[in-house]
Amino acid sequence: MTDSVFKYKSPVFNKLKQFGFIESDGAYSYVTDVLNGQFEMRVNILLSGEVKTELIDLSTGEPYTLHLVEEAAGAFVGEVRAEYSRVLTEIADKCFERDVFKSDCAHKLIEYVREKYGDELEYLWKTFPSNAVWRRKDNNKWYAAVLTVSKRKLGLDSDEVCEIIDLRIDPDELSEVVDGKKYFLGYHMNKKHWFTICLDGSVSAEEICSRIDKSYIIAEKA
Repeated sequence: MTDSVFKYKSPVFNKLKQFGFIESDGAYSYVTDVLNGQFEMRVNILLSGEVKTELIDLSTGEPYTLHLVEEAAGAFVGEVRAEYSRVLTEIADKCFERDVFKSDCAHKLIEYVREKYGDELEYLWKTFPSNAVWRRKDNNKWYAAVLTVSKRKLGLDSDEVCEIIDLRIDPDELSEVVDGKKYFLGYHMNKKHWFTICLDGSVSAEEICSRIDKSYIIAEKA
């Protein structure tokens, strides 16, 4: 349950402190009562972002784990599981931020777009949580999409999974740019108007930022 709640998220440490976490020995700790004091729930978050939890039955002083067993049924176990999930979800919502894309290049692009255009990635599809878009505020047109795919889907001879960015391009410039090595026809996009770049260092972040700017302009008239 913990993995699913915090998947694709990273802690914001100052928000942890505001929530009530205590920093000590390279970790942030939080303790709260569960089910009117029947249990004590302990949540530890490491600097790496790993989340560890423990639920203590205060009547015995022993760890309680039935709520983590999928096969365990019954009204009481259901209550414990629901309250445990509620606490974790609240922490995730208030103290974590979405962190899907891990490459250095993706982080540089996210910061560039945030500073220049004031835009944040939008995650529009629940069934595809590692896909996101940037779009203009004035007309809601997409000017970039950031995705995670296998390189083989781009026509490369590799099953390595990589982060990519789709950008708009003037169709007259497409043939001059796309080379099948660094620049590819738009993945899951109109291949006359979009192209794709792997965010694996094959193209510099500075070059991609320049192309984001051009895509942003094209999206104005799309």
